[in-house]
Amino acid sequence: MKVFKFGGASVKSAQAVRNVEKIISKFSNDKIMIVISAMDKTTNTLEKLCNNYINNDNEKFEIYNKVKDFHFDIFNELIKDNKVEFENILKFEFEKLESIISKENESSAAKSYAQIVSFGELFSTLIIYFYLKHNNYNCRWELAGNYIITDDNYKEAKVNWNLSNDKIKNILEPKFDSSEIIISQGFISKSDSGTTTTLGREGSDYSAAIFAYCLDAECVYIWKDVPGLLNADPKFFENTQKLDYISYRETIELAYYGASIIHPKTIQPLQNKNIPLYIKSFKSPDEKGSIIQSKTYADSLIPSYIFKKEQVLISISSKDFSFIAEDNLSHIFNKMTEYGLKANLMQNSAISFSICMDDMGEDMLNFINDLQSDFIVKYNERMELWTIRHYNQEVINNLIGKRKIYLEQKNRTTVQLLIR
Repeated sequence: MKVFKFGGASVKSAQAVRNVEKIISKFSNDKIMIVISAMDKTTNTLEKLCNNYINNDNEKFEIYNKVKDFHFDIFNELIKDNKVEFENILKFEFEKLESIISKENESSAAKSYAQIVSFGELFSTLIIYFYLKHNNYNCRWELAGNYIITDDNYKEAKVNWNLSNDKIKNILEPKFDSSEIIISQGFISKSDSGTTTTLGREGSDYSAAIFAYCLDAECVYIWKDVPGLLNADPKFFENTQKLDYISYRETIELAYYGASIIHPKTIQPLQNKNIPLYIKSFKSPDEKGSIIQSKTYADSLIPSYIFKKEQVLISISSKDFSFIAEDNLSHIFNKMTEYGLKANLMQNSAISFSICMDDMGEDMLNFINDLQSDFIVKYNERMELWTIRHYNQEVINNLIGKRKIYLEQKNRTTVQLLIR
């Protein structure tokens, strides 16, 4: 049993879907659970559609038609004959989305988000299922929400592992007795009351890990547009290096600090059952890629760099020169939770506390305004947070140059630098 996860870039066109089929054909002797994201930038477009729907903006129909045309163009290029049955199923799913946005919104913004944005994965998996079925693969399509059960946090749901494991082991796994391949969606789940939830942005990696854990999979393959796990984002670095081997622990650390290659929650279920994770290129599937596993011997061989842009440094000071003590910090953290904010870096002194966080727009400004009744609050925008794992001073000097450092933290393995 292997679990494959294909991201949006790997299924962004008809040619890309054909490439997915070629990759699958190399594993003809295996049972494969395939988890697929929405095609290309469909999630972004559906998020825009959701906002227009909530605000009752008629542009929502223009966006809907754009999404529909995009998917049917790919479908029609992939399947040119004997397609009426497949076409009717796809049309029916689009009609369900159209029916939702044609009515006045009576749900919370979060519930509407989960309901609308999840269609991206439904469309992509149906098209790929149709294409594989059309090419005589012994496969079936399954709705992830029937198996991954969560609480009712619509945008970042918490998995109910007992219920999910029971459904995947006892209902989904026996279906491999009659099918070589099962295709399902990343990102999508359902609450135990039956409403659609999602696992968080870029949550398809996590979906693959959930299925792998519950199916006791041999391994997981995540197919990317890069040759493996790189030590830096190639958008920022020209001379990136591939990490051939890396441990679960190191991967979790990199994800925690903001590395975008793996969803942060992916590793824990795999580590718990010692299931290796392969990061491979869908452009060059025969190349080795990277392996994430339990051994740590290679973790410190190559420094890793993580850049987070659009950061804000918020400095909070007491008005009467009293200490910023536990009660003050508790108040600040409660306010962060209230506004849905997360700290990327923190530092405190006797009478001040500094937080670096993503620029969250209005929520962040409301948080600042709220605190100003009790504290002196100042902030700097348009900052960059640079994190270096397995650094040395030469690496830091070469990277920083003459830039001004606003905040710096070091431990034995990691340095974080807030700069402009």
